[in-house]
Amino acid sequence: MDESGTARLPQMSELWQSTLNWQPNTQQQLQFQNLYDLILEGNRQLNLTRITTPEEFWEKHLWDSLRGVAPLLPSDSPQQVIDIGTGGGFPGILVAIATGWTVTLLDSTRKKITFLKTLLETLEIKNAIPICDRAEQIGQQPQQREHYDIALVRAVGPAAVCAEYALPLLQVGGLAILYRGQWTDNDTNALQLAVAQLGGRIESVEGFTTPLSQSVRHCLYLRKIAVTPQAFPRPVGIPGQSPLAAS
Repeated sequence: MDESGTARLPQMSELWQSTLNWQPNTQQQLQFQNLYDLILEGNRQLNLTRITTPEEFWEKHLWDSLRGVAPLLPSDSPQQVIDIGTGGGFPGILVAIATGWTVTLLDSTRKKITFLKTLLETLEIKNAIPICDRAEQIGQQPQQREHYDIALVRAVGPAAVCAEYALPLLQVGGLAILYRGQWTDNDTNALQLAVAQLGGRIESVEGFTTPLSQSVRHCLYLRKIAVTPQAFPRPVGIPGQSPLAAS
């Protein structure tokens, strides 16, 4: 904590560089700190996160969020990104701060989206757009379907469900990044059929450990290689009740 009693995030400049080959500049560090302060404040009214200590927040929200897009950094080319099931804004707000890409923050809980609107205004983040809706619904909207270059899905549900949410929203050639914990080759094999039905393929699976707690994480990279059939995503609730990999 500083002299005012405010919890301070660790800087971790060397860890950022050695693990992601990237590190935040001074302005980004300040935005991360202000984001942390606002999340702690919002947590009193909303269940945004159980992770509140500075070191845990740095590792499990900041670092983990940006680890998924690390293979794409640095990037000067503009990208249209959607964060599906953003919750408290992870990983989408971190990606918006770090990259300058335009990030749509999608969540079905209106209170969380209302909070994110206030948070973005306070932080003066202009390149993140909160939307209150369901992935199954916007995936069938002409202005949203096949609109995005990158789809991020973290802590939402089974991988096949995440794929059904994400791939219809991507342009052909786009990339879905699924954040997972434990993952096996059997999981990959089980997911392949679902991804193929959605017009995609599993491009790679990256396993890694987090730098402080040495927790196991994986990121799945799904490349969209063909137009997703119009039947997907299925109506609200159906992907979760009957995941493609299990059907």
